[in-house]
Amino acid sequence: MIPSLSMGLTRTAQLSTRSVRYLESGAGRPIVWLHAFPLSAEQWLPELHSALPGWRVIAPDLRGFRGTGPAFEHAGLEQSSIATHAADVLEFISHVDAERPVIGGMSMGGYIALAVMRKAAATVSGLILADTRATADAPDALAARDRMIALAQRDGPFGIAHEMVPKLLGATTLREQPDLAVALSRLITANSTDGIVAGLLAIKQRPDATDVLPNITCPTLVIRGEEDVLIAEQECRDMSRAISGASLVSIPRAGHLPNLEAPRLFQRAVRDFLTSLPTA
Repeated sequence: MIPSLSMGLTRTAQLSTRSVRYLESGAGRPIVWLHAFPLSAEQWLPELHSALPGWRVIAPDLRGFRGTGPAFEHAGLEQSSIATHAADVLEFISHVDAERPVIGGMSMGGYIALAVMRKAAATVSGLILADTRATADAPDALAARDRMIALAQRDGPFGIAHEMVPKLLGATTLREQPDLAVALSRLITANSTDGIVAGLLAIKQRPDATDVLPNITCPTLVIRGEEDVLIAEQECRDMSRAISGASLVSIPRAGHLPNLEAPRLFQRAVRDFLTSLPTA
């Protein structure tokens, strides 16, 4: 279940083009979590509420997600791409003084994490890639993105939630944690149609990032929920093998969002990885 309280964790960063709402807890070495599509920083509330001693946990809303009102106008949505998301993340990291962070990204957040590695690998001290892929979309996936864009434009965030929740959660979660499906729908429907469409276009148009993998030299952890129907096991194995020294952890009884579906197992894998890192 997603912890319900983000009060006391919420901050605002004023970047060059827009305001960014983010959540933060703990103190020490920074880890920056990048959320999946079409969620928000609230995805990382389990990690924020269980911050390891000595670690500062930071989770921003990605461009176009969650933040609303004059202070959070989604400037530049028409230019939104995985590369511009990565530029946002790098500016955000600098703004909040998160020097040489560990970056963790799930799904769309993983695409952005790889784009950060392409742009500025030397600024990252560790990498977590969860339920994501390095390859670009195949033709059938591109067609599916177009169908999702049409659905969002027709039925808005509620249509996207109805379509996506059964695919984001594993079969075990859908059977045994129906309350999580409800909470996930609420996270999705807190977003705007424009933000969701911009996110889909950014994902659809992202370049292949497999050329980035052999050049990653920082410690890397790849995680996959065993019941993920969106990312194949072989894709994660191939990605971990292409990154020198990377480790791969499978989370049982979880789908595309293992930090929400099996938080204790996810956090154990992350804790083991973080405690193995050399001193920054």
